Amino acid sequence: MFSNIAEVFRAFIRFHTTDAIKILLKRVVLFGLYTGVLVFVLQNYFPVSLKIDTILLSLLGTLLSLLLVFRTNTAYDRFWEGRKAWGSLINNSRSFAMIVHGILERDDAENRTFFAKYIAAYAHALKGHLRDKVHYEELEGLDPALLERLPSVMHIPNIIGAELFARVEMLRKQKLIADPHLRSVKPHHDALIDIAGVCERIKRTPIPFSYGFYIKLFITVYVCLLPFLLLDKYGYYTIPAIMFAAYALMGIEMIAREIEEPFGLDANDLPLDSMARTIYLNVHEILGVHINEDPVQEF
Repeated sequence: MFSNIAEVFRAFIRFHTTDAIKILLKRVVLFGLYTGVLVFVLQNYFPVSLKIDTILLSLLGTLLSLLLVFRTNTAYDRFWEGRKAWGSLINNSRSFAMIVHGILERDDAENRTFFAKYIAAYAHALKGHLRDKVHYEELEGLDPALLERLPSVMHIPNIIGAELFARVEMLRKQKLIADPHLRSVKPHHDALIDIAGVCERIKRTPIPFSYGFYIKLFITVYVCLLPFLLLDKYGYYTIPAIMFAAYALMGIEMIAREIEEPFGLDANDLPLDSMARTIYLNVHEILGVHINEDPVQEF
């Protein structure tokens, strides 16, 4: 029980150290200052009571909640689709390596090393491609001539995928891979390319700016009107009430905005480094290629 409480507390602390939450807390403080000034002025210098119709605010609140539900669902769909794509990448990389392992001779170190390095490099290249910065030191074991050419290439995962299939075709011509084997390998190779396309579709199809801006504007207007409804009943307690309302509403919108781009480096984004590392360790282990590192993995 106590360990669960401690884990929740640690998650709460980590959650409030993310950049998005830091920005959120600054905005909550601004709303608190706005409400404090408003309450002070209305209570001391404005004798006329200003009230907003509760029915109007209730209708606005209902509409806002529906918009936020749609916003978060849309963002989470993008996040989950990205996670499924990378889960499929892990599975197809393992399957690719297993089939190659079954086809190649146990003492064929050259080809085993090639497939282990290039399958692992594909995952690292896709990760860098989605983050607009490929770390070439992660693409270990690639042909030096290919490494020299990659900085001038527009789509590095495509090039690595092409090299993988070129090696498969070369082995087929050498009679090391039969046609039935090719039919087993090709679907997993094609899946790697398809997964890259899915990730690119998520990355390059952002939520329309006008939609996100409208929701933020709606939240701002709603929270700015809310003190007029609460002031007569709560007095100065309106300040923490408004800050809590702003924290809840704007927090949902900011979390949705953070997870709708799942391939970045924010705290709530997908752990692409760990998943690419998992592929690296798995394919080397399957193909029997030695690595001088601790094979600890998260997936």
